[in-house]
Amino acid sequence: MYRLFVRRNQKSSCFYGYALISLWALLSCSGIGALAQSATTTSKVDPPFSIRATHLLGFPNTKNNCNGTLSVKDDALRFEQDAKPAAEVKIASVQGVFLGSESKQVGGTPAKIGKAAAPFGSGRVVSLFAHKKYDTLTVEYVDADGGVHGAIFQVKDGQATHVRQELVTREVSPSLHDDRLAEPSTSEAYEKQ
Repeated sequence: MYRLFVRRNQKSSCFYGYALISLWALLSCSGIGALAQSATTTSKVDPPFSIRATHLLGFPNTKNNCNGTLSVKDDALRFEQDAKPAAEVKIASVQGVFLGSESKQVGGTPAKIGKAAAPFGSGRVVSLFAHKKYDTLTVEYVDADGGVHGAIFQVKDGQATHVRQELVTREVSPSLHDDRLAEPSTSEAYEKQ
C-alpha cells in the first residue's frame, strides 16, 4: 500500500502514445493545408504558352525550315530555336492569324520502293496510310517601320487552333477567313446556282 512508485497499466500508456501520434498527424496535416491555401496568389499575368513548331518562312532573324518552340509570353509571340536567341514579334503588332490544314506523304525512299514493288497496283493502298496531317499557322504582323509581313509555321494537327485562341485571348483580332472552314454553307451553294 505504501509504495513509492506506482505501477502503470501497459494498455493505458499505449493509448496515450497513439493519441499523441494521432493528434500530431492531425495538426501537421491541417497546417500543410493552411500553407497551401495561402501560397496561391491571384495574378493578372497570363501563363506562357508554348508548342513545338517548324518555322517555314517569314519570321525575323530566323532560318527557313527550322524546328523550335513557338511560344506566347507576356506581350510577344516568340520562336526559339535550340541554343539560339529567340526571335519575337510584339502581340500588339499582329494584324491577323490564319489557319490551314495540309497533309504530306511520309516514309521517304523506302515507302516509294514498297509502292513500286507491290503487285497489281496495290501500292496505292500504301499511299493511303503513308500520309501525315499537320496545321499551318500564318501570322500577319507590322514591323517597326510600318511594313506588313507574314510568318508561316507548321505545327501538329489541331495545335494551330490553340495558338490562335491564345492570341485572341491576348487581344489579337481573329482573322475573318479560315482556310479549313471555308466550305460554303448550303444556302450559299443554292445562291450560286
